[in-house]
Amino acid sequence: MSGQASPTPSDHPIDHALSRVLLGDHEGALRWLVPWLTVNPRGTTGLFLLGRCLGALGERQLALSAYDVSARRAIEGGSLPMAVAAARELERLGVDPGPRFDEVAQVFHRDSASLQRHQPPRLPTQPTPLQPLGLGVTGAALRAAASGVVDAVVQALALDEARQQSPRVGSQPLFSSFSRAALRGIIEVFQVELLPAGKRFITQGELGSECFVVGRGELEVLRDVGGGEAPVQLARLGAGALLGEMSLLSRSPRAAHVETRRPSVLLVASKSALDEVAQRAPEVAREFADQCRRRMVDNLVRTSPILCAVEAEQRAKLVEHFVTRFYEVGERIIEQGRASDGLHLIASGEVSVVHREEGDTTVIASVGVGEVVGEVALVLRRPSNADVVATLPTVTLHLPHERFLEVIKAHPALLARLYEIAVARDEETSRLVAEQAADATDVVLV
Repeated sequence: MSGQASPTPSDHPIDHALSRVLLGDHEGALRWLVPWLTVNPRGTTGLFLLGRCLGALGERQLALSAYDVSARRAIEGGSLPMAVAAARELERLGVDPGPRFDEVAQVFHRDSASLQRHQPPRLPTQPTPLQPLGLGVTGAALRAAASGVVDAVVQALALDEARQQSPRVGSQPLFSSFSRAALRGIIEVFQVELLPAGKRFITQGELGSECFVVGRGELEVLRDVGGGEAPVQLARLGAGALLGEMSLLSRSPRAAHVETRRPSVLLVASKSALDEVAQRAPEVAREFADQCRRRMVDNLVRTSPILCAVEAEQRAKLVEHFVTRFYEVGERIIEQGRASDGLHLIASGEVSVVHREEGDTTVIASVGVGEVVGEVALVLRRPSNADVVATLPTVTLHLPHERFLEVIKAHPALLARLYEIAVARDEETSRLVAEQAADATDVVLV
């Protein structure tokens, strides 16, 4: 190494090019893409952006070639999202993307001979330092330079394909769990979206109607925890990550914010489009549900105050004792006066704790993601002192009563934390009910 500092994300040529595409400066983007692709002719995102620029500048045939090579390089390189993105862009130029979608499904479906289940991780790389073409390179000269790049990458691809009969690619999260037909149906409903750095495109608390797959870029997932505290970082996501699917399946508000840290290429699919696919292929719904539970558990393991009472390395094993339950708005999860059926950890949605007495009701608390209900009856060993009702479509992880003793024997710190919560909530219920009774008496006396 020459001792030069590692480039920051904003120094990456593709970041510069994508930022300029988003501003509509397609010639400015080409000035970065031409030297970049000269050095990196297999650069899938660079080829994708090259196609976008050439198409915008009226060079349709060159754009089609760039998109086609981008899709084929993405398949070869194991990037299903960028292959789908490039195929979708072919459609924008009036070309049927079906053959490329067929190829993606053939390579990445669960029984594909091309899949390598245990692909070794790639070593991190740094972009080759380069400067864009000068501002004096414009118009016909710039397009000629771009045309030369397209010719070179097409020739390089032809040589590579002549040497290799079929690609060997890594298994894709979620997508490689589908049959070929189901995968083909799913990928064709995704559209392409380009986002600048610093864009919040999912907001905690809002209802979601879309899910996303990262083709290229970097995202940050944050959750507000209240109390004036800074948001908790749940994850940083890169190429291949799926997000937003929990809100689609549970119909609950978004559980976290998601922001772009770098200019990003995303695939986006609507709930209605995915529902149509699921109706034709039931396995789609099953796999998405499994993915949803894995994501909910992962988030809860990081952030739930209850689970944080247990050592971090033991939390995932603890959650295996819980079963997933779904509740519609207004559905009663726990009934006042009934013996405990176990503990509910709110995975998505929101519930209200409501005390009933002589026809009057008192709302004790609203309980959200990461919190528990049912602990009073379970820990204090008496009938529940309140109803718990879903105020939003809600998913809980339920620890049945019969498994509780087994769990607390293995994790005594969990019992101590639940006891603190149970006592505090029981006292709060008694106080609010007493205040309501006092208010009612005052009204009668008046």
